[in-house]
Amino acid sequence: MKFLFDWLPVICFFVAYKFAGMNEESAQHFINTYMSGVVSGGSVTPDQSPIVLATLIGILATVAQIGWLKLRGQKVTGTLWVTLALFTVFGGLTIYLHDEVFIKWKLSILYWLFAVGLLASDLLFKKNLMRQSMQEIIELPDLIWTRLNLAWALFFTFMGALNWYLAFVVFKGDTDAWVNFKTFGVTGIMFVFIVAQTVYLSRHIKDQA
Repeated sequence: MKFLFDWLPVICFFVAYKFAGMNEESAQHFINTYMSGVVSGGSVTPDQSPIVLATLIGILATVAQIGWLKLRGQKVTGTLWVTLALFTVFGGLTIYLHDEVFIKWKLSILYWLFAVGLLASDLLFKKNLMRQSMQEIIELPDLIWTRLNLAWALFFTFMGALNWYLAFVVFKGDTDAWVNFKTFGVTGIMFVFIVAQTVYLSRHIKDQA
C-alpha cells in the first residue's frame, strides 16, 4: 500500500494522460470550458490536451498526498514538498503554455536536486541523509553509510541525465513514449537499483551480527 501511495501522482498522471489521449476531443472540451482562464490563449488543441490534463491531475494528486498525511498527523518529508514545488512550477508552465517541455524538464531537475541535496548535506553539513532516513532500520559501518549516500547521489544524477536524453533526444516529439518511460522505465530502474543495494548491504549487516 505504501508503494502505491508513494507513486500515486505518477499513476494518476499516467492514467489521465492515456485516458485523455483516447478521448482527445472530450479532454480538449473540458480544458477549454473549465480551464480557459489558466491556459495561454484560453484554449488548447486536441493533441495538447492529454499532457495538460495529466499535468493538472498529477499536481492535484501530489496535493492530495500531502493533505492526507497532514490529516493523519504524519510528517510530510522535504522530498515531497520539493516534488510539489517543482510540479507546481514546471507543471504550471506546461498547463499555461500547453507545452510538454517544462514537465519533462521537471523530472530531471528533481533528480538533480536530490543528488545535490545528498552531497551537500554530507560534505558541507556533515549530515548523511541516507543514514538519517534508514538508521532506525539497519546498522551499518560509517564507511558503508558514506558509500550508500554517494551511490544514491550518483544514481539520481544518472537518472536526471537519462530522463533528459530520452525526453529531448531519443523521444523528441514523442510524448507518449516519454510518459511510458516515466511510468514504467523509471520504476523498473529504481527497482533494480534497490535490489542491488539490498544485496550489497546484506553482506555488511551479516558482518555486524
